[in-house]
Amino acid sequence: MSLRGQRVVVVGGTSGIGLAVAGAAARDGARVVVASRRQESVDAALRELPAGTEGRRLDATDEPAVRAFFERTGAFDHLVYTAGESLLMAGLAESDLGRARRFLDTRLWGAYAAVKYGAPGIREGGSVVLTTGTAGRRPLPGTSVAASLCGAMESLTRALALELAPLRVNVVSPGLVRTDVWREMSREDRAGLFESSAAALPVGRVGTPEDVAEAYLYLMRGGYSTGSVVVVDGGGLLV
Repeated sequence: MSLRGQRVVVVGGTSGIGLAVAGAAARDGARVVVASRRQESVDAALRELPAGTEGRRLDATDEPAVRAFFERTGAFDHLVYTAGESLLMAGLAESDLGRARRFLDTRLWGAYAAVKYGAPGIREGGSVVLTTGTAGRRPLPGTSVAASLCGAMESLTRALALELAPLRVNVVSPGLVRTDVWREMSREDRAGLFESSAAALPVGRVGTPEDVAEAYLYLMRGGYSTGSVVVVDGGGLLV
């Protein structure tokens, strides 16, 4: 039940939940590779993560680049995919279809490409852990794109768990977490969202990336979970 000596690749591992997963895996003894679209993000993450962490630039929407990345990476044990830009919040009438497609390109098709080209390099006993969200189960007005993504990621996880067996494929579904995905909201609106949500949640607070990272480590360490959706939302689906 330890990642010691194992190699973990975290696509999107330079900020937010992905950075927390990379740090937790490294502290558990794993050799970690993080990848991000922006080189400056990679450099900043490497200054924060434990010595020995590798970092590379990768645009997950560029299929040839994804293929080349995993060819260069070689054999490893676990693939974690957390890459994604800020959340897309817009009503149907105001939605920008081009932006919606780009949102799905990174979060859905980027994950699809990463598994396609990464899975052949995963050693026996390894796993894939993807990322979704609770909007698929409890959508709100203005979240049609995000909710569609979340539903797709859950279905993709179940399908891949069967197609790639015995390789384990699971997905983590975070609720409201303090990360940069909310950066397009004003500081006042963001603070109001966190305050009102904390008051409503059974745990009495909004989540942190470190809270959610524990679910990824559980799914990597454990050998009996596949096709599973692990919700980490402070009880948000209950209220």
